Amino acid sequence: MTTGAGDRERVNALWDADAPGILRLPSGRLVRGRGLRHPLPDGVAPTLGIYLLGKPPPAVEWESRWVRWPDFRLPSSPEVLREALGEALAAAPHGRVEFACLGGKGRTGTALACLAVLDGVPAAEAVAFVRTAYDRHAVETPWQKRFVARFAD
Repeated sequence: MTTGAGDRERVNALWDADAPGILRLPSGRLVRGRGLRHPLPDGVAPTLGIYLLGKPPPAVEWESRWVRWPDFRLPSSPEVLREALGEALAAAPHGRVEFACLGGKGRTGTALACLAVLDGVPAAEAVAFVRTAYDRHAVETPWQKRFVARFAD
C-alpha cells in the first residue's frame, strides 16, 4: 500500500495550537493534556501518550508510557515521572505528545507544570503558568503544588 501526501501530512502534523487542552511551552513545543473519562478529541491521534494513573491505562494504538500515580496523590516514582517528561520533551518537536489522567486536572496539571519547569519556567511560577495556559483548575492539591515547587531541586 502506498502512502499519499495527505496521509504523510496527517502522520507528521503537530497539534493545532488553538485546540482544547493544548499547552504551548516556552520553547514553542506543543503538548496536550486531557482527561481519559472524556472521549478522545476529534482530529489526529497522539504519537506518544504519558498516562498518569494508579493502575495500568487502557491499550492505545500509539506509543505510550504509564506513570503510576494514584488520584489526588503524587507519582509513586518521581524518577519514572522525570524520565517520562524527558521523553515527552524530546518527542514534542516532531510528534504529538499527550498527558492524561482520569479528569485531566490534578495529575495532568502537575505533570504539565513539571514539564514547564524542565522547559524553562521557574518552579515558583510553573503552577500559575499551567493554570493560565492550560486549565485554571490544574494542580489540585497542596502537595501537588509543593511537588512542582520542589521539582527543580
